[in-house]
Amino acid sequence: MPAAALRSKPLPTQSTANHPVQLDLPYVPVAKRPLPPGRPREWYATHNRRLKAMRLAIALLDLGVYLPDQARNEKIRSTAELIGIHPPSDTTCHMVRALMRYSR
Repeated sequence: MPAAALRSKPLPTQSTANHPVQLDLPYVPVAKRPLPPGRPREWYATHNRRLKAMRLAIALLDLGVYLPDQARNEKIRSTAELIGIHPPSDTTCHMVRALMRYSR
C-alpha cells in the first residue's frame, strides 16, 4: 500500500472566515400541528422548550458554531434574535449545549 494512502485526512477547520455561512432569511417556521390533548401542563412546557432548543441548535450549526463550548448564552440569545424567536432562558441555553454535545 502506498504511503500516501496511510496518511489520515486533515480535519476540516472550524473557521468560517473563508466560507461565510448564511442563514436562509427570513426564517420561516414549519407549519404547526396541534399537540395531543390531555397531557399535564408541564409536558407541554417541556415539549415546547425542546423544540426551541432544537431550532436554536440547528441555527447555531448553520452559523458555524459546532462545539458546545463555543455556544455561550449570549451567542445563543443573539441567534434567537436573528431567527426571530424569543430569547431563551438559561435552562433552554443549557439544553441547546446538551443537544450539540450529544449530536456528535
